[in-house]
Amino acid sequence: MPVPEPLRTLDLAPRHLSLLSYLLFDGPLTVNELAARLEVAPATVSLMVGDLSRKGVVNRREDDADRRRTIVSIAETNREAVDAWLARGARAWRSALEPLTSEQRRVFVKTLRSYERALAGDGE
Repeated sequence: MPVPEPLRTLDLAPRHLSLLSYLLFDGPLTVNELAARLEVAPATVSLMVGDLSRKGVVNRREDDADRRRTIVSIAETNREAVDAWLARGARAWRSALEPLTSEQRRVFVKTLRSYERALAGDGE
């Protein structure tokens, strides 16, 4: 899917797509929660969030309950563009996966992960 016009000049990479997807569909998350979902180190997420924050795509703030934690959310100025970019794909995935049983979904996801590892050269 092409990047919407308001986001094109921001040089968003595929790694940003996953991070933004989690924020769009799950709401604001901490850096550690994003790291767990993306299966990367929190330092990697911090770098990505810093990059996206400088570009005005996401906001980050301290957690009022624990000042050591940073909560990340999509910036309101870009929410509509991010939604237009990612929501259509999410609806398509939901439609495709809805008829499957939980076990069939697990097999499908496991297969995709195996494919990604093989593509990256890690599946050997």
